[in-house]
Amino acid sequence: MSGPGNVVRLGAPAFPDAARTALADTQLRANLRGATGAIRGRRLAVTAELDDWEELREAGESIKRRTLRHLDHYLTLLEESVTRAGGTVHWAADAAEANRLVTDLVRATGEREVVKVKSMATQEIGLNEALAEAGIRAYETDLAELIVQLGEDRPSHILVPAIHRNRGEIRRIFQREMGKWGSPAPDDLTDDPRALAEAARLHLREKFLRAKVAVSGANFAAADTGTVAVVESEGNGRMCLTLPETLITVMGIEKVLPAFSDLEVFLQLLPRSSTGERMNPYTSLWTGVTGDDGPRSFHLVLLDNGRSATLRDTVGRQALACIRCSACLNVCPVYERTGGHAYGSVYPGPIGAVLTPQLVGIEHADTLPFASTLCGACYDACPVRINIPDVLVHLRAEAVRAKAARVLPTAESLAMRLAGAVLRSPRLLSTAQRLGAAAARPFSRRGLIRRLPGPLRRWSDTRDTPVPPAESFRSWWRRTHEGADDE
Repeated sequence: MSGPGNVVRLGAPAFPDAARTALADTQLRANLRGATGAIRGRRLAVTAELDDWEELREAGESIKRRTLRHLDHYLTLLEESVTRAGGTVHWAADAAEANRLVTDLVRATGEREVVKVKSMATQEIGLNEALAEAGIRAYETDLAELIVQLGEDRPSHILVPAIHRNRGEIRRIFQREMGKWGSPAPDDLTDDPRALAEAARLHLREKFLRAKVAVSGANFAAADTGTVAVVESEGNGRMCLTLPETLITVMGIEKVLPAFSDLEVFLQLLPRSSTGERMNPYTSLWTGVTGDDGPRSFHLVLLDNGRSATLRDTVGRQALACIRCSACLNVCPVYERTGGHAYGSVYPGPIGAVLTPQLVGIEHADTLPFASTLCGACYDACPVRINIPDVLVHLRAEAVRAKAARVLPTAESLAMRLAGAVLRSPRLLSTAQRLGAAAARPFSRRGLIRRLPGPLRRWSDTRDTPVPPAESFRSWWRRTHEGADDE
């Protein structure tokens, strides 16, 4: 398996520490609450319109599960179909190889700038940074990604990367940074959404008309025809996919579908689950190259970067069925309060908590499986029925086993070993119960433990715990029932 690459920010705070910082940001929480609440409402309204919504979810789950079981076959078929249609397929085992491939392809055109369609895969591998090191500038054209790029920020949501920003913050970013990247924002720019969108449109138009190379991701690719699909809401994707002479698409290997007809299912599931729309405003489909219509050269980079290793986990591999709709983020009570940056990963929220540890190795993201209440809202919302709570519990066990295997055990693992020894011995358990009851009494009030001393405060500061009874059930039973059968 490849290393963590850019999926997670190495050296970033663990989720509990990052979440504590995020919880203190009241503006962030207000932004998230408003945005996720609005999207939730729209999704519920449009999914309720379909009598067969649950049947569609089951169909999506079935197609994805079957594809993952035979992924090698469908990827080989996809390569044959794309090649037959005039495209070129490249295989990338990890982020470094993918970045090298894309950089070399851009260099071969002689260009020093590219326009980009919003892509989680290119964020995962850190493509923009790799291109910058090679002297190639990448311009994000999705409105939210543009906001993130201009603000030297990081995405915090799969669908709405700038969900943590409000309109006033966006206006200030545009006024401060747009001129450094191209056409400046108007001096009299307001925070009206139409004005902000118009400023972005004018800023990007010159880049669309000038660019010779575009880089995209892919929502789906049909193995039988070699057709690649990108769905979006602004039209920026359509500009990138049609105007440049060279198109380079970076796609995770799990995005393949067996047949073009499978799009019928997913083009109903995705827009309703992501933006709460009946269909995406822009659905772009292309198959290789076609004469003078569209790009003259098409390259498809198939990215592994930990996905093959994830396939070997019979429980966890269902996370690869994700269609990146972000429905699980919008219903998650943890995400709504902490935002995406706390996860330290390109993939935030519930899906990130199960996908990231598998892509990079549990040792690099061992706190993420615990970033959940296990309420099950994510499973109910997932359009392809990924059982995220089940995978979270599975990965928590993996995280515990990984900690236990360390040469130097953690304080937590030592405490668990001690607890295990006590629980295995009735005599030690009885003694511990008596000592615990006596020790807790000075720190209790009205039957609850208030604040324990030292490191134990981390427990008592976040929960109310009943004071252990002075007499355990075992002792009470022995005292009140000893010899009762003889009477």
